[in-house]
Amino acid sequence: MNTVPMRFALFGNTYQVKKSAHILRLLSILEKRKAEVYVYRDFYQFLTKEQKLDIQVAGIFDDNQFEADMVLSMGGDGTFLKAASYVGNKNIPILGINTGRLGFLADVSPEEMEETFADIYKGNYRVESRSILQATSNGQPLKGNPFGLNEIAILKRDSSSMITIHTSINGAYLTTYQADGLVIATPTGSTAYSLSVGGPVIVPTSNTIAITPVAPHSLNVRPIVINDDWEITLDVESRSHNFLVAIDGRSETCREGSRLTIRKADYQIQVVKRTNHIFFHTLRDKMMWGADSRG
Repeated sequence: MNTVPMRFALFGNTYQVKKSAHILRLLSILEKRKAEVYVYRDFYQFLTKEQKLDIQVAGIFDDNQFEADMVLSMGGDGTFLKAASYVGNKNIPILGINTGRLGFLADVSPEEMEETFADIYKGNYRVESRSILQATSNGQPLKGNPFGLNEIAILKRDSSSMITIHTSINGAYLTTYQADGLVIATPTGSTAYSLSVGGPVIVPTSNTIAITPVAPHSLNVRPIVINDDWEITLDVESRSHNFLVAIDGRSETCREGSRLTIRKADYQIQVVKRTNHIFFHTLRDKMMWGADSRG
């Protein structure tokens, strides 16, 4: 019986020079299973030209010009976010293989690759749907990719004074933040930038959005969690007459007076998880959750 080979699209971190052994092992595992592997051009050039690796792949692709049964992200959570931005609304599930410190998105270690692909070929894995945020400015799309899996942050542009962010939800006025910025995070992004500015940890599949100010002028404003089908409107004032919008770390400058609207996108990102990988385990391992540091 002829079975159609599985097609994988591979993205990777082009900064981790010492990790090429993991790539060779990954390609060897997939070759044994007669898989077709297509590699993102930047990563392919990094492996062949800089790392001088001799690798055989089914093809090379640019940006979002690919089709696959599964996307593989080899690196950390940053690499996963980049892969997700190119997957967009293709609905292709993404598996994150972590070659650095343990991540929330990339949570399969290189040591687990063999058994992970054995499970994948048996269909023994689960796929979690993760919501995406979308930003528009005065009704127009932003210049860059306006979709964020982790967060959309409004930030002051330089070391000047705070910015003023008039915030409404579903057209009803919430408050005016005077702060260095405002982080609007998905549950996926709740353990990223949002967490570092005091936002709550949110279970990945809960249908919510967290709004957390960055270094607020007033100490009595606190993070707020809202339904993810609500619309957030921001009117920003700044002494320097512009501010930054950072979406999953990609930033662009907006002019003062721009009205930003942030809402849930009409597609989701599918994240492949091993059946034994539980969010709370990662929380404990990565963040030393509940560890007693009293010695």
